[in-house]
Amino acid sequence: MLRSLVEKTLQYVDTTKLPKEIKAEIKNDHLGLKNSDPGCQAVIDESIKWLGRAQDNSASADGGVARDYNLVNGWATSYPETTGYIVPTMIEYGKAFHNDQAIERARRMLDWLVNIQLEDGGFQGGRIDAKPVVSVTFNTGQILLGLASGVAAFGETYRAPMRAAADFLVNSQDDDGCWRSHPTPFAEPGEKVYETHVSWGLFEAERVDPNRGYGECGLKNARWAMTWQRDNGWFDQCCLDQPEIPLTHTIGYNLRGLVEAYRLSEETDILQACVRNADGILGLVTGEGYLPGRIDANWKPAAKWVCLTGSAQIAHSMLYLFLFTGEEKYKRAGLALNKYVRRTVSIDGADEIRGGVKGSFPVDGDYGRLQYLNWAPKFLIDSLMLEQDICK
Repeated sequence: MLRSLVEKTLQYVDTTKLPKEIKAEIKNDHLGLKNSDPGCQAVIDESIKWLGRAQDNSASADGGVARDYNLVNGWATSYPETTGYIVPTMIEYGKAFHNDQAIERARRMLDWLVNIQLEDGGFQGGRIDAKPVVSVTFNTGQILLGLASGVAAFGETYRAPMRAAADFLVNSQDDDGCWRSHPTPFAEPGEKVYETHVSWGLFEAERVDPNRGYGECGLKNARWAMTWQRDNGWFDQCCLDQPEIPLTHTIGYNLRGLVEAYRLSEETDILQACVRNADGILGLVTGEGYLPGRIDANWKPAAKWVCLTGSAQIAHSMLYLFLFTGEEKYKRAGLALNKYVRRTVSIDGADEIRGGVKGSFPVDGDYGRLQYLNWAPKFLIDSLMLEQDICK
């Protein structure tokens, strides 16, 4: 409670000192969503272009994607973790829409990531200029998604780095399926069930390089995570910093990891775990697509602002659950969540914000405050492309 009070006080002091343009954006957000919906394709196209500008304008100028555009401080340095999983989005977009530039951007991202891979096969946490530089389980798993897509798209060039990253994860996993030996130094300590999203990286490695134990390693982690699920569908140990009221972002990570575990294994108990979790979330999604950015274990709102990244992630998993089960409630929720996030995206205006996705809505919410985050458009693009496929 004390930490929350201090944070709110600091935010108030910061807000009073902001330039008038930023104050105007905050004020506009607090008036509510725009009435218009720019539609899937316009947002997909503009968000891809925004990611390209984030790559070109990274403060570290290295081929990676800037972590964010901050309304106060401008473009940040590159972020290895999220650059890793932006790669498959750029490749998929490039193939779907015959955009060679997007595919070449993905190759540049991959070349940078290979260049910064550590000797043990892992990757660092935080931005490229963050300290300490040590291998981190979660970040390695996210970059593995990009390396596996690089093997699929470009061939052998990226196989050895992919194997090194996947082997690092296999060799560092505990017998019960949890990863404990290489935690991030940038989050609260403790076991994290959202590392099922690491498992997804292993599943993708399994698809392009089978019979090396990658898939089973990922499934072992998914089964471990399922031991933390309550009868009401809730997962404990599912947040970066406040496990009692996790972000929808980390809830979305965990759900997607389990969805991917089911896609690989088709094990009924994994699907049932996904359904129980999704059904808890459904009770919080309004017809407009509003979903509070933090939630407690009784499926009650713990924030008024929306974590736009989490909404897009959960939308994607809901659409997958519709495909798996045929249940229309998941399709309705996925479409509503996607539409809500779309309506926060500007498809005109300044380069720094056009096609970008805010951390929170309103933009002064606690997650990614006053920032356009590079992973937010990645997850939105992915979810909107699945929506287009479903709604053809």
